[in-house]
Amino acid sequence: MPLPDYYSSPLHLPFNRAVLAADFQLGTPDHDPGGPGVWVLLRGGELLVSAGATPELPTGDLPLVLAANRPAVYLGQYRGRPCRGLILPRETELPAALVAESLLASEPALSPALLSLGGVAGQIFHWLRGSRFCGLCGAETLGLPREWGRRCQGCGHEHFPHIHPCAIVLVRRKGEVLLTRKAEWPAGRYSLVAGFLEVGECLEETVAREVLEETGVTVGAIEYVGSQAWPFPSQLMAGFVADYASGEVVVETSELEDARWFSVDALPTLPPRRSIARYILDHYLTK
Repeated sequence: MPLPDYYSSPLHLPFNRAVLAADFQLGTPDHDPGGPGVWVLLRGGELLVSAGATPELPTGDLPLVLAANRPAVYLGQYRGRPCRGLILPRETELPAALVAESLLASEPALSPALLSLGGVAGQIFHWLRGSRFCGLCGAETLGLPREWGRRCQGCGHEHFPHIHPCAIVLVRRKGEVLLTRKAEWPAGRYSLVAGFLEVGECLEETVAREVLEETGVTVGAIEYVGSQAWPFPSQLMAGFVADYASGEVVVETSELEDARWFSVDALPTLPPRRSIARYILDHYLTK
């Protein structure tokens, strides 16, 4: 099922849990009801699905090559059935009945719902891997009942999943938009200025700072657009548009390969439609 060409709201973007509202209810690992269910199997940045015209989550008992000595984690209910997740080594060979589909493909073979479920599982496993020991005293942590949080067995401090907020912004002036490029991106692709919040900043401050640091441009009239969960591994992308105020483009080469103004009538290759960057471009390209 290809992704739609247009999203009426950022709420409906892949990786936001709202996309799963009708199909998935998040549970907690200590309340697995038992019985057969569906599997969210992650191998690196890939989700394993049934081989066939319509990808589906695997069900039933797992082949030994997948299940061997790996603890499954109960995630919740998917379409009324228990949903469990498992992380597989990147070198795992797959049974003939399963194929691996990238969660980050520009043109995904997975539906928005499966992309989102894979993202939820990936973010949960990232949290579980990084929270086995307390960041304050180093003692082991144990899961809290009915929570995804964990309590330190040494100092008693309670830890909860860490979400890292980022700001991403489309800078506009009459007939033009400011786009940036990183060297590791596919050839010719440009996107928006983006960066993590720093201590003590609000989101609007991050927008202004990141644009100035990366491109030498100052902005004003910063307007919030919407947000997207970005579980690679644990970001929340808060989207904005802003008006050009002053300055000439000076590229911060430690982070970017290029930054320049593009006419809205002659744009480069843009980000995939699964991203809030593309949502902002599609909805706010012109002033």
